[in-house]
Amino acid sequence: MKTIIKGMGLLFAMVMIGCGGKKEEKKDEGFSVERKKTTTEQPAETSSDVVKASERVDLTTKGVGPVQSVDLAAEIDQAMAEEGQKVYDQMCLACHRIGKKFIGPPPNGILERRTPEWVMNMILNPQEMVQKDPLANDLLKEFNGSPMSNQGLTEDQARAILEYFRTLK
Repeated sequence: MKTIIKGMGLLFAMVMIGCGGKKEEKKDEGFSVERKKTTTEQPAETSSDVVKASERVDLTTKGVGPVQSVDLAAEIDQAMAEEGQKVYDQMCLACHRIGKKFIGPPPNGILERRTPEWVMNMILNPQEMVQKDPLANDLLKEFNGSPMSNQGLTEDQARAILEYFRTLK
């Protein structure tokens, strides 16, 4: 028993001697990363050089889908716009907010950047548009890969939404 106590005392003393006498050096509390520049790579384009897909203006492309031509009257059809707002509020508001980026791009000013045919084809045929239309594909990338859902709307409903979009500034 005495041997066990002496052994434990000796072991404790050795641990204390082994741990003692060392001062812990305190380093800076911050976090830093050093990066080396490579000379073989081309400098990446800055964000100011690239126009986001949601801000890009393309008034020539009609997109991919059933709509080939849309005639817009000079005056907005208020009854159709009101119907379009009802459909928009019911089917689109979950992902699109007027005046701000949300899950999808904001609809206001869309007809200053896209053709009416492109807008309607995107509403009616979003899957094929993303696959075959470069601008729709760029939008998918810009909005974190969140694809637009096909809501199963009719051409009349899409046309009413388009008329509602004409009222947004």
